[in-house]
Amino acid sequence: MKKLPVFLNTPARVVIAVGLIVLLGEFSIMLLIGDVLNPLFKDKVPNSFWEVIDPIALTAIVSPALYILIFRPMRDQQAEVERQNAELRRNEQLQALVEAIPDAVFLKDGEGRWLVINEPARQLFQLHDLPWQGKAEMELADLHPTFRAAHEGCLVSDEKAWQAGQLLVAEESLVGEHGRCTTLETRKVPLFGEIGQRKGLVIIGRDITERKRTEQELRIAAIAFETQEGILITDRDERILRVNHAFTRLTGYSAEEAIGRTPAMLQSGRQDAAFYHSLWETLTRDKYWQGEIWNRHKDGVVCPEWLTVTAVTDADGQVTHYVAMFSDLTLRKAADEKIYQLVFYDALTNLPNRRLLMDRLQHAFSAGARNGQHGALLFLDLDHFKILNDTKGYDSGDLLLIEVAKRLQDCMRSSDTVARLDGTVARLGGDEFIVMFNELSADAQQAAAQAHAVGERVLASINQPFNLQGFEHHCSVSIGISLFRGDEIGADDLLKQADIAMYQAKTAGRNTLRFFDPAMQAALEIRAELESELRQALEKQQFRLHYQIQVDSLHRPLGAEVLLRWEHPERGMVSPMQFIPLTEETGLIVPIGLWVLQTACAQLNAWQHDALTRDLILAVNVSARQFRQPDFVAQVQRVLVESGAPPSHLKLELTESIVLENIEDIITKMSTLKLLGVSFSMDDFGTGYSSLQYLKRLPLDQIKIDQSFVRDISTDPNDAAIVQTIIAMTDALGLNVIAEGVETEAQSVFLHKHGCHAFQGYLFSKPVPVNEFEQLIAQYA
Repeated sequence: MKKLPVFLNTPARVVIAVGLIVLLGEFSIMLLIGDVLNPLFKDKVPNSFWEVIDPIALTAIVSPALYILIFRPMRDQQAEVERQNAELRRNEQLQALVEAIPDAVFLKDGEGRWLVINEPARQLFQLHDLPWQGKAEMELADLHPTFRAAHEGCLVSDEKAWQAGQLLVAEESLVGEHGRCTTLETRKVPLFGEIGQRKGLVIIGRDITERKRTEQELRIAAIAFETQEGILITDRDERILRVNHAFTRLTGYSAEEAIGRTPAMLQSGRQDAAFYHSLWETLTRDKYWQGEIWNRHKDGVVCPEWLTVTAVTDADGQVTHYVAMFSDLTLRKAADEKIYQLVFYDALTNLPNRRLLMDRLQHAFSAGARNGQHGALLFLDLDHFKILNDTKGYDSGDLLLIEVAKRLQDCMRSSDTVARLDGTVARLGGDEFIVMFNELSADAQQAAAQAHAVGERVLASINQPFNLQGFEHHCSVSIGISLFRGDEIGADDLLKQADIAMYQAKTAGRNTLRFFDPAMQAALEIRAELESELRQALEKQQFRLHYQIQVDSLHRPLGAEVLLRWEHPERGMVSPMQFIPLTEETGLIVPIGLWVLQTACAQLNAWQHDALTRDLILAVNVSARQFRQPDFVAQVQRVLVESGAPPSHLKLELTESIVLENIEDIITKMSTLKLLGVSFSMDDFGTGYSSLQYLKRLPLDQIKIDQSFVRDISTDPNDAAIVQTIIAMTDALGLNVIAEGVETEAQSVFLHKHGCHAFQGYLFSKPVPVNEFEQLIAQYA
């Protein structure tokens, strides 16, 4: 069945339409008759009559018909749509307004059904996943039985508001899950219709649980005001309003002297501004703070106190007062310190005892497990101590133990070797002492070398004569050393290992040290021998320079990085990993670095006579220690002049660690050398300090992407992202970028695709001697 037009959607409209159609039909007949009669009466009736009457009649009939059948229904529909849209906007605005209120808001209709609530209300009754809209109180109680008692209470309170017929303010308790009780201050406003019927109920609930607790505390404080604890009450501006007798007894200030002033009168200066900032930040946020504080009393004495401060708020949550309670901790702290001293320290030497040592060892184990660094435990036993006791008496023995403890502590404080290490000196008992360090090198051999250096210093210190009650006593010590990292070994086992090593030292003749691990002892001996030979290597011309080519994206030679090699007459080629760290530790890196610079510049000058090599740039590594030499700039200038090398062909590669100290001096030196034409590259970028703040200040020309990032760029999204970031950042800073460790074509393609156009790695050539390098350049040509 065909659907009627919208303007014929009621029977009345259909009747009207049919009637109008009939009238139109009749009028059409009448017009037709007029057309017939007009010729008959045209001589009797003027033509103007018919010209006027026809359109008037048509308009009179058609206009009402169009209005009734079409225009009025359309207007009515438009008005209805506009009314609905306005209603929707009002509802949205109402919901937005309600959601903006921090208190819980409920809108109910006259029959108690929930129409609108905000987020705090949903949280209060846990209604996020429940169909609450349009439900009455007890229907909601069925949905969430935990709050049944709360909904029943709401019904009673709502009825009181209806009966009151005006704003009703009340306190209601809401018991939720786990028996947690929330106290609400509710404001209920009933809405009535014109004839007094119930139209709706507006409810606003504010959580005053914390305020009630604070009020209760204040009442308790008032009752307990005259306790043994000092109490003061201030206004919101911290002006003291009242103090109790205990306040006067503890501080020395009478009530008259304190009232009107602020608690700042008690500040001792022991705590800085950051402490008080944190105190007030917590007090403002939580309305409560407690902790230890040092205050100055009227007589100038500074005492530790335990302070509790509570903020008192009004009905609107605004702070009106502060209540502070404090007690003197002087006696308790003294007793605690005495007990702590007896439990954890040796009574004779005041050194940590075995109990405290074991505790600190556990902390050292945890630290080593986190950072991968080694620690060392040195077990010390005085040689021939029993003879001193037997010949001079126990008093002399005790004096020696005290003096040994002092010297061990002096070794800790004054040793450059351990200046940056965290250590403990302890006495196990008798003539046995322990020196424990953590935060040694992650490399086992380097950690052993550090521990060995500490042991040697201890030996030298103990070998100095002691003055014991007027006579000179000479003493020596046997030392056993055991390394540890993380919790690979327990504290007791570690002590046993060091003890065994100590007895090995005694067996070896006393006044010496031994490592528990025989292999470690052998490695140390090899290292010491290597250090001795390293000092002679420069003099005996055992160092060689190898060159690793650097190319552009078209594989055209740009230059090379100069790499140091040691050709030992007996050991052969010594790995750089073995001797480079040793040169840093011993300071030999400075003279060796100068030799590298001189040799590289001489090679640059030699290449100026060959068209294939005259444009090559040599990158020379400079250590942080070498660069920080006061005369470094003068050295470079002198080398350039003496060698005749073009400064623009010399590139100095610096590591990120160079910016850790005296950045201004670094910038000055770099700027001076850049004026000569020397360029700079940041080596191994991203593996060390990597501070953009310093990077943008340094007058660099190039950034070198470390091979650790290049290695897995084809398979590791993280490394790929890091490399892309470095390239983009370098480009933004206006610097060139080069990647080292390029070994595959895939790595080269990836780097080139993302904007890196200079490469170095085994894909192009390994480091080779100068003659092989020159042959390689000829092949590229």
